[in-house]
Amino acid sequence: MLRTYQGHAPQIPATCYIDPSAQILGDVILGERSSVWMNAVLRGDVNFIRVGSCSNVQDCAVLHGQRHLYPVIVGDWVTIGHNATIHGCVVEDMCVIGMGARVLNNSRIGEGCIIAAGSVVAEQTVIPPRTLWAGVPAKLRREISEKDRDLIREYAQNYLDYVEIYLNDPPRAIP
Repeated sequence: MLRTYQGHAPQIPATCYIDPSAQILGDVILGERSSVWMNAVLRGDVNFIRVGSCSNVQDCAVLHGQRHLYPVIVGDWVTIGHNATIHGCVVEDMCVIGMGARVLNNSRIGEGCIIAAGSVVAEQTVIPPRTLWAGVPAKLRREISEKDRDLIREYAQNYLDYVEIYLNDPPRAIP
């Protein structure tokens, strides 16, 4: 469901897929070919949310800013996994935020990073580009390999493929 809030309406290009169960509210702008999946919430009420092109926000993920302080900015070709929480932070291009991960206020995830499933990136953390972080709290585990970069691209491409499928033949409720 797309909803306005205090005069702000989400801006969604026609090339995007937004599942009918997703909630997108207020000052939210999506880039071309991005997608927001089942029961995800992008709450642009207390600060703005920007999601780049070819990015995907998977089932039950939550994106929300910190009032008057930190918006949410997500780059291009980013995969945000199921049940992830992205709160008042920046995620640069070509990243994977794993399932159930939490990225907290005023953090910055550098280009080409992987944040492992279930990890918690503490407030104010700056993650260097092309690194893999895991744990609670998240810690540097290693540099990203070319194989990892291929996997990041593959995850994003999978969701671009799903967008095409869903736009051309959306599922229908069973009466």
